Amino acid sequence: MDPGGDDALLRSVAAGDAAALSRLYERHSGALFGYLFRLAGDRMTAEEILQDTMLAVWRSAGAFEGRAKVTTWLFGVARRQAHNRLRGRASPEPAGGDLPDPPDRGAGPEELAIAAAGGTPVAAAIDLLPGHHRDVIALVFVAGLPLADVAEVLGIPVGTVKSRLHHARAAVAAALTAQEVPE
Repeated sequence: MDPGGDDALLRSVAAGDAAALSRLYERHSGALFGYLFRLAGDRMTAEEILQDTMLAVWRSAGAFEGRAKVTTWLFGVARRQAHNRLRGRASPEPAGGDLPDPPDRGAGPEELAIAAAGGTPVAAAIDLLPGHHRDVIALVFVAGLPLADVAEVLGIPVGTVKSRLHHARAAVAAALTAQEVPE
């Protein structure tokens, strides 16, 4: 992929080019969806947050200053959208009765990997982690971002990312060790 490609696409999005937004979506939706699925815990909510994210990208593309990589900017937008949506999760479902089921696009490789991990002792141990540790785990292992990009998305130093990752791994290992039952 052309390293300048995302920047050019985002500039086109800022100029109102819907096709450029579609191309940006095609390039990054898999990783963004994987991250959002890990945060939200269910496919429908993750898809809704992904759509909210792309709408926010459409509206705010002109504000992108180029100080970050487009990828990290996208994950930052997705993270904010997820936190906004999930903060109000305890509120009742909107009235609307029988909504049609969304079309099944089929599972992509990221979704299959996440689904395979769901329900496992590792996934259960990760779910017990504090939110700031789950964020790091999701961005590093689900989204596959380098540590420097994770730091940029979260607005923290790389050393803090490394520390959180270390503590998260140790907590998961301790939880898995505690689950082992000698026979």
